[in-house]
Amino acid sequence: MTQSAARQLTPMTASYASTPTMVAQTARPGIVVAVVLTWRGRIGLFKRSRDVGHDAGHWHCITGHLDNGDSAHAQALLELFEETGIPAAELTDFRPGPVLELPDARGHCWRVHTFRAGTTRRKLRLNWEHDAYRWVRPQDVPRFDGQVPWLRNVLEAIAA
Repeated sequence: MTQSAARQLTPMTASYASTPTMVAQTARPGIVVAVVLTWRGRIGLFKRSRDVGHDAGHWHCITGHLDNGDSAHAQALLELFEETGIPAAELTDFRPGPVLELPDARGHCWRVHTFRAGTTRRKLRLNWEHDAYRWVRPQDVPRFDGQVPWLRNVLEAIAA
């Protein structure tokens, strides 16, 4: 990543809860997957529920922590299934994007494995992590209020 690109990165939040009943706790910066789901040229934005410990109430893409040694590809597919109900066999497109290094609000760096996935399914089955979703035209995403600040970086990365 160039120094110019690094200066343009925006902070990520730094807390999480692994289940809806856990109290939010501070996460150590680590490795995550971020999947941008598309349908008919629109981008899926997912509103984080109050039950999650980070980014509650904000619009997000599909994300999940990646433990050391796990496959980013497999984790991205698992997160997609868990959070939307779409199995890998029903995806029309699934491809990796670049790996980003994004700082959080505390200055810690997160490694983000980006992916782009396509679906023909308009209606999704959300799990407890999200209250709602919207299919948004790419040109309208910047005007969509309440996004997590780092979403722009992920969308730019998978657009190339």
